[in-house]
Amino acid sequence: MNAEPLPPSEPVGGPVPPPAAAKRPAVTRAGMIWVATVAALVLLILLIAFIVQNQDDVRVRFFGLDGTISLGMALFIAAVSGGVLVAVAGAVRIIQLRSRSRHAQMPPPGA
Repeated sequence: MNAEPLPPSEPVGGPVPPPAAAKRPAVTRAGMIWVATVAALVLLILLIAFIVQNQDDVRVRFFGLDGTISLGMALFIAAVSGGVLVAVAGAVRIIQLRSRSRHAQMPPPGA
């Protein structure tokens, strides 16, 4: 006698759905905003701690301007200025790519 294994049988009602606990909740826009807000607050707290801990006055000279400012604020201003420059460069590149995309999609004149 050949004893071949039988395929597993399914219940009468069809396949059994996974338990409710195994389902992952849907990611919502409100949830993403909540996570971003919490992350921003944590970064803000760290930034405030950095500025408070670096209160030593430093002399800053920039294009003929001369003055003293706390080290934490000087570094913060430098970081924000760098971020603005990166954002401007990125915006210019995005505008350039969108312009090229529009020109590529337009049919040639007279066609």
